[in-house]
Amino acid sequence: MAKFQVNILGCGSATPSALHNPSCQVIDFRDRLMMIDCGEGSQVQMRRMKLKFQRLTDIFISHLHGDHCFGLPGLLSTMALHERGGRVTVHMPQQGMELFRSFINYFCKETPYDIVFNAVSGDGGIIYEDHALTVEAFPLYHRIPCYGYIFREKAKLRHLNGDMVRFYNIPVARLQSIKEGADYVTPAGDVIKNDILTTPADKAASYAYCSDTMFDHRVAQAVRGVDVLYHEATYSDDCATKAADRGHATARQAAAIAAEAGVGKLIIGHYSKRYIDYEVLVREARSVFDNVAGACEGIKIDLL
Repeated sequence: MAKFQVNILGCGSATPSALHNPSCQVIDFRDRLMMIDCGEGSQVQMRRMKLKFQRLTDIFISHLHGDHCFGLPGLLSTMALHERGGRVTVHMPQQGMELFRSFINYFCKETPYDIVFNAVSGDGGIIYEDHALTVEAFPLYHRIPCYGYIFREKAKLRHLNGDMVRFYNIPVARLQSIKEGADYVTPAGDVIKNDILTTPADKAASYAYCSDTMFDHRVAQAVRGVDVLYHEATYSDDCATKAADRGHATARQAAAIAAEAGVGKLIIGHYSKRYIDYEVLVREARSVFDNVAGACEGIKIDLL
């Protein structure tokens, strides 16, 4: 079972390319699948990467440009043919959502599962939460309303020190509170400090997805300290003016955001079709930030 894994299904930009598929990623969090963007062909890529439609519960769309959402009707229709039940929630920017909802309702009106739309607007904020994970939306700076998403694992419980638990004969009913950080008071009134009874919790992981956006310091503020950052790098530095005009970033700018934010690792993607070898973009990014990798269809990135 994957604990926290990012699957790259597509990392190309808007113009079709024989080398890359349009934007799409799937987060596998404890065997639950959550998709980010859904460019054309995403359902085929799911099959190739052996990601099960039945496990997909949420889809997060960054913005309503076609290379990030035109695969959604086909995916939802295919999922209906598999006769899956339950519910799929589509999170997307409020602008244009009603038009997209009408389109989906027309072509997928007899699905055996419920399709729920959740509008993302304003400054975003936490738009999904369960017992172990939150998903936070934050504004990006593109030509139309666009959002990035941060997947944060919640703080984990401390580990019990079995020898100490047995030594102090601690009742089972008290173990949960001790894992949560409580001290233990013996029947005689002695206080046994928590750090004697437990060892530190495992580190919680975090992943930020920054789709189409020009260079902006507010992005660095939003993703500060995440373990892994995916940031678009459509162009190299010699196309910086074109990048700004089209609401995109260069590889060097993506690396500058990673450095300013103090992230652990940078993944770049959303490559323009002009680049036959995306390593030129990776090298440019590494001139600013050391820990850089290039996205490529089919790769899996383990956060835990």
